[in-house]
Amino acid sequence: MTQDIKRYLTDGLMLPEGPVALPDGSLLVVEVLGGRLTRIAADGTRTTVADLGGGPNGAAIGPDGRCYVCNNGGFRHTVLPDRGLLPLEAPLDTPPGSIQVVDLATGAFETLYAHTEETPFWGPNDIVFDDAGGFWFTDFGRDRGRTRMRGALYYAKADGSDIREVVAPLDGPNGVGLSPDGKTVYVALTFEGHLIGFRLSAPGVIDTSASHMPNGSFIVGRAGAGMYLDSLAVDSAGRICCASPGSGAVLVFPPEGGAPAIVTIPDFLTTNIAFGGPDRRTAYVTMGSTGKVAILDWDVPGLELAFN
Repeated sequence: MTQDIKRYLTDGLMLPEGPVALPDGSLLVVEVLGGRLTRIAADGTRTTVADLGGGPNGAAIGPDGRCYVCNNGGFRHTVLPDRGLLPLEAPLDTPPGSIQVVDLATGAFETLYAHTEETPFWGPNDIVFDDAGGFWFTDFGRDRGRTRMRGALYYAKADGSDIREVVAPLDGPNGVGLSPDGKTVYVALTFEGHLIGFRLSAPGVIDTSASHMPNGSFIVGRAGAGMYLDSLAVDSAGRICCASPGSGAVLVFPPEGGAPAIVTIPDFLTTNIAFGGPDRRTAYVTMGSTGKVAILDWDVPGLELAFN
């Protein structure tokens, strides 16, 4: 699959993630290692929307027009010989993660959720809203020395009134997205390299009868050797476009399942993709190590998100 980089929107970001294309032509990104939500104008000019602290990792616009952010709590990092950035295991005293909500006009923010009845959050990662106004998000888990706290898939209401752990445990759940008809939620498992799906019977409810697996999952596709899976977006053709750190690529999985097409990105720590522009055929790809945002012309429009 050939999708060439058209240009770079900006560089120098501290591990960009969670891109959100706004109607005015600007782009929101979170900077995982910078602890902030940043707006990038069409000419590449950057402004800080909010200094969130911790490790903001994913973002989405909610039904109230505010930006909902998955904050993983924070990472350590190292600087590579080429001056690129590489995140490392969080220190043992890193606080639990949270879901934060940011007013884009003022930069004011609050913590919406920090735990469920079952567990605190270890590393909230990626987020997507459905048409009902609720949102799915993944908790990646966290390494704690020789122990790994496994993560989960959650569903929550935007007004803070309800949150449920829907599938647990999952090992390294990362990207999350919805099919064009809203009847399937997709989750990328980083370490396994599996893209899995869950059929839905109602908003936030998995139809476990649609799968032979106890948790209701089915495998959409697998990454190749040396490829991991990170955050994702869905295009209007129903293809699941998943960033692949390790290989430096976006893997484009067909919705019917099977091997992905590969779009090469010149950064081994490719982290996420979002669609925007007047026809949603502009793809924004965040490049974590080099701190760039690449712009590509996509062959079909991206899926229209619920509240963008």
